[in-house]
Amino acid sequence: MAEPISRRLWLKWQGYLSAVLIIAIGGLAAYLSLRYERVYDWTAARRHTIAESSRAVLANLDKPVLVSAYMAKSSPLREQARFLVQRYQRVKPDVSLEFVDPDRDPERTRQAGIRFDGEMIVRYGEREQHVDGVTEEALTNALQSLARGGERWVAFAQGHGERDPQGRANHDLGQFGAQLSNRGFKVQPLLLAETAAVPDNTALLVIASPQSDWLAAETGVVQGYLERGGNLLLLTEPGSQRGLDPLLNNLGIGVVPGTIVDPTSQKLGLDNAALTLIANYPEHPATRGFNVVTLFPYAAGLRALPAGGWQHAVLLETAAGAWAETGEMSGNVAFDAAADTQGPLVVGIAMTREKPGASGPATQRAAVIGDGDFLSNTYLGNSGNLDLGLRLFTWLTGDDDLIAIPARTAPDARLELSRTATLAIGFGFLFALPLLLLAAGARIWYRRRRR
Repeated sequence: MAEPISRRLWLKWQGYLSAVLIIAIGGLAAYLSLRYERVYDWTAARRHTIAESSRAVLANLDKPVLVSAYMAKSSPLREQARFLVQRYQRVKPDVSLEFVDPDRDPERTRQAGIRFDGEMIVRYGEREQHVDGVTEEALTNALQSLARGGERWVAFAQGHGERDPQGRANHDLGQFGAQLSNRGFKVQPLLLAETAAVPDNTALLVIASPQSDWLAAETGVVQGYLERGGNLLLLTEPGSQRGLDPLLNNLGIGVVPGTIVDPTSQKLGLDNAALTLIANYPEHPATRGFNVVTLFPYAAGLRALPAGGWQHAVLLETAAGAWAETGEMSGNVAFDAAADTQGPLVVGIAMTREKPGASGPATQRAAVIGDGDFLSNTYLGNSGNLDLGLRLFTWLTGDDDLIAIPARTAPDARLELSRTATLAIGFGFLFALPLLLLAAGARIWYRRRRR
């Protein structure tokens, strides 16, 4: 019996209505997805979501954040940077990202002090911080440093031929001083002969290789600065310590006679016997995770002596084959067991002690490096010299309390199978499964034929 026309029309219109409702629901869902964003991270270890420590840093930021990524238009780092910043934007929507192509805007790139493709600058308020890696750890640490606020004044002692942080001569530190400024440090020359005390807002005092003797009164000013809990970096050289011996004794540092000779540099084709290469670094907060070779020309060896409650830690150490040469540094330079000191020799020592007069737990920091050339305009661009210098200044100014965010990898990203399991799976997909499908098809065909 034929179906009534009214019922067929109802079913037809019901189909039309269902299609319209489905399209409407799909359109509404698409509209809402553009207006509202909701992301769920179901990956193992939540590796596509920023860590709780990163969220805590963002919670302390009450101003917009601008991330400027200096990356070529064709760089694969662009997508990596975009994905990284999006994770921060889900927590703090006023985090913005802009890309600057160094090839198309070289002037802006030069003014920003960018050293390589992929470097980023994070701006928060009036402050900015350079970021060397496109990782959550690097970005969060930059944000944390900016959130702390305050100005980090770094004073460079002047008046006795010290290396100038604003100078352009080969032996000066002008390029390094510019890098410090780019990273939020306030670099200021300080003439100790004209001041009775180092300013209290000085985060770090630097004495960079004086060429003439200091006055006793100037050394006394630095001693008073240390007694008030100030931080100090002393770059010394082989030979005379230019009146700084009382200061070195106060820090518990002795200088090994002679200039370090490193045969390793000659094996690498360097024709100067006084160039020292350092590739391995003892465990210390200033060098943790740092594994780049650094170059130290005409360096002096150091030794730690007990003094003033300082705790000493080795920062830089030569290879065992190096020695401190007390003879002429020309011609055939060879080790003399009677006059020279056999390596390994310490080139850098870090010191800490409880800050004098502090109301609560606080640490005073100092470091002595047996060379000032490694940060000079001539040698700063060699391998890891710049990065080591920045790490050292960061630690000395107390800004090393950075967040260590472990890499979160998927535990199921790699499937390990035995040979037997691999053969079983291969046999199953190549033979067993096709035979099973053929058998099922034949059975269905046979049953239908018998009907």
